[in-house]
Amino acid sequence: MAYLTLRGINKIYPNGFHAVHDFNLEIEKGEFIVFVGSSGCGKSTTLRMIAGLENISKGDFYIDGEKANDMGPRERGVAMVFQSYALYPHMTVYDNLAFGLTLQGVDDDVIEERVLASAKILGLTDYLDRMPRELSGGQRQRVAVGRAIIRKVDIFLMDEPLSNLDAKQRVTMRSEISQIHRETGATTIYVTHDQTEAMTMADRIVVMRNGYIQQVGTPYDLYFNPVNLFVAGFIGEPPMNFIEARIRSGCIELPENTIDLTLAVDREVLAQYEGQEVIFGFRPEAARLAARDDVSEAYKMRCVVELVELLGDNTNVYADLSGIKSIVKVDPHDSPKVAEEFEFYIPYSSIYLFDKQTTRRIKTRVS
Repeated sequence: MAYLTLRGINKIYPNGFHAVHDFNLEIEKGEFIVFVGSSGCGKSTTLRMIAGLENISKGDFYIDGEKANDMGPRERGVAMVFQSYALYPHMTVYDNLAFGLTLQGVDDDVIEERVLASAKILGLTDYLDRMPRELSGGQRQRVAVGRAIIRKVDIFLMDEPLSNLDAKQRVTMRSEISQIHRETGATTIYVTHDQTEAMTMADRIVVMRNGYIQQVGTPYDLYFNPVNLFVAGFIGEPPMNFIEARIRSGCIELPENTIDLTLAVDREVLAQYEGQEVIFGFRPEAARLAARDDVSEAYKMRCVVELVELLGDNTNVYADLSGIKSIVKVDPHDSPKVAEEFEFYIPYSSIYLFDKQTTRRIKTRVS
């Protein structure tokens, strides 16, 4: 059995609202797992059930083989970092870090040793005598993380800990939390709505929607092998482009394009969807230009440029593609001008097809 096991976990509130449906997951010791999804998808509720802050309505939760449904938060050996820093405003950084150990009756010498060690890891050594109001948002968040790691527990639970920080602070704290995870070796479950955090930090990602797991996998798996339309559109920035179309004789017809799907999809698969509506997808960075790339095995796309965003290392081109709003990424030196016609190519290996009715991905030759 895995270190943490969730079997058929459900959360139903007294008013009948079903927040989490049949959640099944096994987490190995030392893994960094990220729950990601939009607001209200059930990710924080699931985390709180793992922490023991919410009762499990149905299903079983095991910690290292022992059923934990009825264990209190302290018995579970978890430390939690919340979205709000939840620091004691009248205590110094040192006292905030030491408070939990003081309540446990740990000797003062041991407390001092752990506080100084945690402060060194988090870059807080020079701030131990300061009050929380004297710290920046990033420093306060470090103190909140420090209160968790100082307890030396086996399970860290983090509920959107970086959402109150600015963009630069989030990047810094992402790397620091990842470093702390490597140094402590603790099993970490991290909740976020930010797919960039999920992609850069996780060993595995759990994508949730409306209380249901959509897909569990490595960042690579979710990005290149999404199982459905939601995961494909949620993971990736800018998001995947989608075009609705109907398959006829192995092709999909757009106002200015006919795309022969037999070049990328087996005929037997296409035959199953003959006459049906599908979603044709491609990622913005899949775009290739004839002047720079080999486009011998690629679909030609024509569009009209509506907006150009120069981002330094690349340019986002917002375009009207046969009446569909699309985004493509190109080299900044190849940026087109607004209102001009623009051609690009999508390699056969970079297309995605989804069943419009079920939203499930249709198998292509490279999927």
